[in-house]
Amino acid sequence: MKYEDKKIVGIIATNVEPAVALNVIGHLAISIGNYANSEIMGKSIITDKSGINHLGISKFPFIITKVKSSKLKSTISKVKENPNLLVADYPKDMLETRTDEDLVNSIEAKENGELEYLGAVIYGNTEEVNEITGKFQLWRLDE
Repeated sequence: MKYEDKKIVGIIATNVEPAVALNVIGHLAISIGNYANSEIMGKSIITDKSGINHLGISKFPFIITKVKSSKLKSTISKVKENPNLLVADYPKDMLETRTDEDLVNSIEAKENGELEYLGAVIYGNTEEVNEITGKFQLWRLDE
């Protein structure tokens, strides 16, 4: 499988502050890495010339984009309809709860339409990911 075959796209809502955005992407990256198949990773351990081991990273591109909150919500719904794509989403409840148990209780008590999303990460075939995210703006700190 080639570098260009698959893609990972992180999406942050435009109203999310940079410090929160980094937290959101960090949690989502762990989630997508855990639930993606093993093909997502490059070499698991890379040993430098000194004999020090370094953990490998994803072998596919990972870009971070931004969209308005309403577009993020519709994007998550669209991705969930495609069985070929994997999505990890980050409802605002994740910031407003302390423990995993609190989070589970908060989300289970709401209808999907009541959830406000701060971010998402999508993984899948480049062509399918691009169909959904290809026109999103890159996320930048300098804006």
